[in-house]
Amino acid sequence: MKLLLNLIWFFLAGLWLAIVYFVFGVVACIFIITIPAGVASFRMANYALWPFGRTVVRETGRVRSLSGVTNVIWFLVAGLWLAIGHLTTAAAQAITIVGIPLAIANVKMIPVTCFPFGKRVVDSDHVPAGWEPMVRM
Repeated sequence: MKLLLNLIWFFLAGLWLAIVYFVFGVVACIFIITIPAGVASFRMANYALWPFGRTVVRETGRVRSLSGVTNVIWFLVAGLWLAIGHLTTAAAQAITIVGIPLAIANVKMIPVTCFPFGKRVVDSDHVPAGWEPMVRM
């Protein structure tokens, strides 16, 4: 079932969302100081291509003192616009019965889209011990 949902997702939303994430990543990598935001955007592009069967977890092993600040900057510069893209895509997908699970998946991606720092995407079957799953698809 995951394969079928991922294939439908890829053609109806995943490819386009991944392209948007990739473009934001390239723009962020232009300046040296914003390279971490570019790397986060590339990680989310990978997640947007094939989300079913993967989980977003909060990193607990490392304490990142600047992750809160970088999350706020990310939200103001890119996160808000990407979240709007997820909402519009979800609204378009929710029109059909087949698209309802995809619309739900789109909405579940919004928290990691808005605040990507301090989070990691892992396989749903291999969540590290002690890590808190945030979004499970």
